[in-house]
Amino acid sequence: MSTIIELELNNQKEIFEFNKVAKQSNGSVLYKVGKTVLLASVVSEFDNPVSEDFMPLTVQYVEKTYASAKMPGGFIKREGKPSDFETLTSRIIDRSLRPLFPDGYIYPTTITVMVLSVDESVDLQVLALNAASAALYVSDIPVKKSICGIRIGKIGENYIVNPTLQELEESTLDLYIAGSKDEILMIEMKTIASQEVIETSMENFVTVHNSNDLTETELIHTIKLAQDNLKIYNETYEDSFEIVSKDMVDVELVEKNISDELLNHIEENYSSNIKEAIKTMAKKERTSALKDIAKNIFANDQYCINNELEFADIEEAVSIIKRKIVRNMTIFDKVRADGRGHTEVRPISIETNILPSAHSSCLFTRGETQALVVGTLGNSKDAQMYEMLSSKNTFTENFMVHYNFPGFSVGEAKPIFGVSRRELGHGNLAKRALESSIDLEFSETIRLVSEILESNGSSSMATVCGGSLALKAAGVPISSLVAGVAMGAMFEGDDYAILTDIMGLEDHDGDMDFKVTGTTKGITALQMDIKLGGISLEFLQQALEQAKQGREHILNIMEEASSNIVASEALPLVEQFRIDPSKVFSVIGKAGSVIKEIIEKFEVSIDLDKDNGNVKITGSNKEKIDSAAEHIKNISSNAKAFNKKETINFEKLYKVDEVYDGKVLRITDFGAFVELPKGGEGLLHISKISKKRVNDVNDVLDINQILKVKVLNVSKDRIGLAGLEF
Repeated sequence: MSTIIELELNNQKEIFEFNKVAKQSNGSVLYKVGKTVLLASVVSEFDNPVSEDFMPLTVQYVEKTYASAKMPGGFIKREGKPSDFETLTSRIIDRSLRPLFPDGYIYPTTITVMVLSVDESVDLQVLALNAASAALYVSDIPVKKSICGIRIGKIGENYIVNPTLQELEESTLDLYIAGSKDEILMIEMKTIASQEVIETSMENFVTVHNSNDLTETELIHTIKLAQDNLKIYNETYEDSFEIVSKDMVDVELVEKNISDELLNHIEENYSSNIKEAIKTMAKKERTSALKDIAKNIFANDQYCINNELEFADIEEAVSIIKRKIVRNMTIFDKVRADGRGHTEVRPISIETNILPSAHSSCLFTRGETQALVVGTLGNSKDAQMYEMLSSKNTFTENFMVHYNFPGFSVGEAKPIFGVSRRELGHGNLAKRALESSIDLEFSETIRLVSEILESNGSSSMATVCGGSLALKAAGVPISSLVAGVAMGAMFEGDDYAILTDIMGLEDHDGDMDFKVTGTTKGITALQMDIKLGGISLEFLQQALEQAKQGREHILNIMEEASSNIVASEALPLVEQFRIDPSKVFSVIGKAGSVIKEIIEKFEVSIDLDKDNGNVKITGSNKEKIDSAAEHIKNISSNAKAFNKKETINFEKLYKVDEVYDGKVLRITDFGAFVELPKGGEGLLHISKISKKRVNDVNDVLDINQILKVKVLNVSKDRIGLAGLEF
């Protein structure tokens, strides 16, 4: 028999229905919010443990197009490859719930969340995590802690908890936090750019681009707000779900059977060897050196030979002692594995536009991490099309960041396959970091591709740094450069160390890692995964302030590199400006006649946005581009604003054979458009200017010239004119 639990949280009704569907699962729920219905199920195979010591968790978030009464797009009318949004949402659920499983849990587990019905206003990423957590909480899997997602938006000075999608469109902040009632497990944050019209003087206005970077103090305040709501939500969920929660299955947890005697023996006899390998070797060499130490112990150490110890146990013991040495050096000796201090950033080198045939490129190297970021500019037709389940419209993405992580970057002999979840996630992080710095008036399509050539610590942050410089090298208008730094932390009792610019070893042996990106003004994006619960906001404030110092150090180096950028010869010649949107139709002309004439005369391509008046002219000749721009600006400045709601009925104003003084507004190959005194404009065709043959209108007429014209013919929406000499 099913159990229905109805809750009211944040002025929103949530309905959880248990034991109704997917009852073969270890745990399942039908979760309803408004018109949205999600099915979440959790299955774990207790009789099929894996042999390796890792948590075999798979998370799938799946959107069904029937949920919004749509057919699947494309040739095959069936859901197929997951969209980027589905993949990123799956990652959020995985990163939030994976820490809940006990150490040594080696049973294949799959969490599936399916969207069966959707409301256009709901935040599916928040609901998906809530549904998955509810299914896990009521299951018989040994996890009894509720996790939920909280999103914080900001409109003006007001912070909004779990905003609707419509509210999020107006927000300047997008902060997503997952956690329990007393612990934060994951944070994703980005700022959203906006525009502001400021009056500079009487009747003079300027549009200002705001990237809305967040200060460290503002971010802590926002996280505190989310944390308070996490407590309310999760306490409510746990109290409500207890009546339907199954008894936990008593499953065997794998423990590492490395004896204290072996650990003590290796620590006493080989610590100096291990320490030397840690300090002096590069990443790949260090791994090889530690393995060589284990091999030497296995082959020559009398204690290990006498006790017939397995090589795997010795190798594991070396790894445990290595971790202990790394942590002790870092926390107590205040010296990191590579000899750096806690706040020190590894050496950085930057080269720009090293690829002559690319629009822009930047080779960013920091320590043993190297990213080649390449920029390409295109027009609106090159934008990435995508769909959202909550809307029947098709959308376009004009800014893309694609991150590639080939095996050779970490010394692995493996071929390049399709894009992994990790690659997609790192590219998305870099995109979130850089997007708010790009001027909103820039309408071209931008694609950044980051090729990771070497990796030992935060290649995603190298992508952000290289990407920002690649944007600038491509001539993209940005408010400021954006840098990123990977931070880490280690805790032992009351002692701890906060580390700037962590390498792979510190990420592996540390307790948390977080990536902070921003400008000199503040933070643009944040991603944090906490392996150890109970991080205080005071500690987080300290960590963010240290990250700020590292970010500013990197930005200083980037600023110096940006001053030496030499534009690529492959960059297209572009002139971009705006005209009054109400005068766009004067530039286009009847059936596109005017704009076609400009394109042919000046040998350029013109992209004109009818809604905002943005004009982009491209071509191979700078003089012709400038001439075309000047011509369009001249037409716009002399044209009368066109308002569809106020179209003129010429039959009521003008009669055939009447004579008026008219002003020449525009000259074309086929005639001139003349402004008339009672409103509107008429066409003075080249054949009607004079009884004499006119080969070029410019020979007899000038822009702004006043001349007498006679009404030749008139209809409701157009008027034909003739010169008096005709």
